[in-house]
Amino acid sequence: MSAGEIRVAINSDQDIVSARQKGRGMASELGFSSGDATLIATAISELARNIVSYAGKGQITLKVVNGLNRQGIAVIASDDGPGIADIRQALRDGFSTSGSLGLGLPGVRRLMDEFEITSQPGRGTVVAVKKWRQ
Repeated sequence: MSAGEIRVAINSDQDIVSARQKGRGMASELGFSSGDATLIATAISELARNIVSYAGKGQITLKVVNGLNRQGIAVIASDDGPGIADIRQALRDGFSTSGSLGLGLPGVRRLMDEFEITSQPGRGTVVAVKKWRQ
């Protein structure tokens, strides 16, 4: 594992809290504002919650990323769960198959600067998001 990478196995609510704390810590170390650190932590929390709710288990990977004259955090949420049959529908505001009132994927997309999702029914889902330090 490189110095700029943290992996958190997600199997329970406790792991969600742990991933969130590690993300906030990494954001602080990189000099993100406390407001942005909270946005990053919230996105991690939401992605980890989706893993627990839909896949049962998965992983959150936090990475330091470097762009042109800027630094940021990449959050990759991956699981081998049931996958998302209709990604466009899953990205609509207010859509939830679990009946939750969470931010969901549209909320995560709004909180972060970059958002990418790949999912195959029966194979799992990978959501990769980035936040750049202003």
